[in-house]
Amino acid sequence: MRLPLTTALFLTLLMSAAPAAPAPQAVEIPLASGVLHAQLYKPEGAGPFPTVIALHGCGGLSSHSDAVLPRYRDWAERLLKAGNAVLWPDSYGSRELGPQCRVKEMHVKARRERVADIAATKSWLMKQNWVARDRVSLMGWANGASALLWAVRPQSVARDLGPDFRAAIAFYPDCRISAGLGWSTRVPTLVLIGADDDVSSPPACRQMVEGAHGRSALARIVVYPGAYHDFDRANTPLHAAAGTGDAAAPERGHLGTDAQARAESQKEVVQWLAR
Repeated sequence: MRLPLTTALFLTLLMSAAPAAPAPQAVEIPLASGVLHAQLYKPEGAGPFPTVIALHGCGGLSSHSDAVLPRYRDWAERLLKAGNAVLWPDSYGSRELGPQCRVKEMHVKARRERVADIAATKSWLMKQNWVARDRVSLMGWANGASALLWAVRPQSVARDLGPDFRAAIAFYPDCRISAGLGWSTRVPTLVLIGADDDVSSPPACRQMVEGAHGRSALARIVVYPGAYHDFDRANTPLHAAAGTGDAAAPERGHLGTDAQARAESQKEVVQWLAR
């Protein structure tokens, strides 16, 4: 069916008037050995801006066609609109690795290389005059969230002289090792996970956070009823990961959008970062 000319013209004007999604800027961050490639979203102006170090999951940050995958670009644009700069270190691409979700012997571990990447990224940010140095926070998804949990432990305090992280937000991390080690945090940390997440472990995350009460900075967990892994990822029908053959998906469990949990988590993130 053909649209009336006036309707077609209106839609054309509407689409042309819509602002294009901002393109990230590629930056290079020195590591002890090599270079950490990262993608930066920064508001216009001189700043200083609150800044989020954002940590991709086991599927990696980019693809052949996207410097930042749509699922992460969505969050970057939301954070940018709220006035934050967002920096995405690429832990896998920088080491010429693809998705690590189904790799048995991972060469880049959450508790080791990825924590080092976080420290290097923060050190780089402390030298940028557009950064509000006392308002640098962490956000991570899945494997990136697990790295975040290691990075905020009191034992992992950065050696640099800059202010510590303002806050941390972990989307569906694997809490099982941290819970068994008696995890605690020196930074206000929020864990967001679906009650039906069968990739990560909601009970382990509850145990980890509840065990930290009274001996660490503020830690809080929100468990969304009926939500699965990747609940905040837009336009993803619920499906079993095992049946996809997707190297960027976990080997087991279920993945999919939960509209209510997605909307609520977006509000939680804004509130936690505004602390």
